[in-house]
Amino acid sequence: MAGIYIHIPFCKKLCHYCDFHKSLSLEDKSLMINALVKEMEMQNEFLGTEQVDTIYFGGGTPSVLSYEETEILFEGLYRNFKISKNAEITIEANPDDLTVKYLAKLRKTKVNRLSIGVQSFSDRDLKLMNRRHQSKTGLKAVYNSQNTGFRNISIDLIYGIPGMSLETWENNLDIAFKMDIQHISAYHLTLEPDTVFSRRIKEGNMKMPDEEISIEQFRILIKKAGENKFLHYEISNFCLDDFFSKHNTNYWKQVKYLGLGPSAHSYNGNIRRWNVSDNKIYIDAISKNKIPFEKEYLDNRKKYNEYILTSLRTMWGIDLKFLEENYSKEAMDYCLGLSKRFFDYGMIEKKEDNLVLTNQGKLIADNIISELMM
Repeated sequence: MAGIYIHIPFCKKLCHYCDFHKSLSLEDKSLMINALVKEMEMQNEFLGTEQVDTIYFGGGTPSVLSYEETEILFEGLYRNFKISKNAEITIEANPDDLTVKYLAKLRKTKVNRLSIGVQSFSDRDLKLMNRRHQSKTGLKAVYNSQNTGFRNISIDLIYGIPGMSLETWENNLDIAFKMDIQHISAYHLTLEPDTVFSRRIKEGNMKMPDEEISIEQFRILIKKAGENKFLHYEISNFCLDDFFSKHNTNYWKQVKYLGLGPSAHSYNGNIRRWNVSDNKIYIDAISKNKIPFEKEYLDNRKKYNEYILTSLRTMWGIDLKFLEENYSKEAMDYCLGLSKRFFDYGMIEKKEDNLVLTNQGKLIADNIISELMM
């Protein structure tokens, strides 16, 4: 079992909160497609004999690719890797790209799951974030996708936006849960360095919402998800039964994955590596049969820390037997010992052989995770 991530580093507009690697120029799109296919050929042994069960097109904005460009990438993937017949294949898309014409062509590809960057159903918030669509476009994108035959649809939403009221957030959720979608990824706005939002905060031109408001928005999210039979299977991810993001869940469960494209990360159990975050350097290097990446070897301490970081964020939690079998009894005892005070505070609970965050613990998940690391 393994996954492949393909980074499409192009956007038509710069969102004010985003620090992902991307370019606003589409000039090098054809060169990038060729480089990605060539990297597939150069990387086709990274996963060994593992069968690929998930493919994820992320970015950037993968929906800027034409049908023909997407098909070129699929041809390269299926030629170079052993891909499962029932693989989950996701593409991230901007709402305004999801026209009926585009979706009809997308249905002819191998894509069977959509991740739509709605972010909000409030035009005020969309404008503040510098998104390139309006709320009605987000609604239309979902309905177009459903009418075209897609039955595995996820949308992204953001809370903790400056000026966002509790009422606005509740309205976003009410709309989302009425749309017959299968998955929601809901993220608290993060102030990343070198973004427009970060600069505005530093200059005093914008104020982040009070922490209590953000906490209440998270509580509302958990409550409404439960009322609508959505499983809270990871801190920021909710789904109907059997509609987990298999690709992201594999990240959290330490499954091997290969990242293709500039800034993409790869992991094979012992090595983590990441490609250069520069389109020109990436394309030039690939044309010379070189992959421009850095890497680190993971010792047992790093592997343990990564497992704690990823597993505790999920509804499955930390598997104590996995710790003992894959690291040591000492590692398991270390984790249990540090967890004790969080049991006492009602922030972690033990379910059979797993340590799982309670709803109260989810509010300070990052702090708890850091406390359990070596």
